Amino acid sequence: MIGPPIEDTMRMLLEPLGDDRITEAVAAYRSDYGQRGLFDSPPFPGIAQALTAMRRAGAQLILATSKRTEFAQRILDHIGFGGFFTAIHGSEAGGALDHKPEMIAYIIKRHALAQSRCLMIGDRRYDIAGAHANNMRALGVLWGYGTREELEAAGADDLVSEPQSLPEVALTMATAWLA
Repeated sequence: MIGPPIEDTMRMLLEPLGDDRITEAVAAYRSDYGQRGLFDSPPFPGIAQALTAMRRAGAQLILATSKRTEFAQRILDHIGFGGFFTAIHGSEAGGALDHKPEMIAYIIKRHALAQSRCLMIGDRRYDIAGAHANNMRALGVLWGYGTREELEAAGADDLVSEPQSLPEVALTMATAWLA
């Protein structure tokens, strides 16, 4: 179950079993993930080249993830991608940014962004919903954890099937707004 906030995932897994130890399950998961799980996140082939192309074209890349910010930073540093991103935002203690609509709204405000000039790129319906809740366009990618059907049902504004096509599609969508 990749994509939802971890509390939601644990609730979906435990409640049908009559288990209400969601807080304890989240703490155990984060402890294990922080020690070893986060290093099992290899990048998809072609992502480094796609990020490089988008940065060269002048795109400002900001990460919005359901992972804890500290985990996301460690993962990006581990795979050598930290330098691609202007900022990294993830969930924080207390749950204020656990859901994509709230997280994206925070990012927009924090970085003084104009939604009309922003594009959310994601692989799950949560990414699409978060973008649309903030009056942004959303580009679904088909090499992640979501499916074409999920992204289409969520209303993705466009889909891209391979990382090599990402820069052209993303930059074309951004350029279309400026015309």
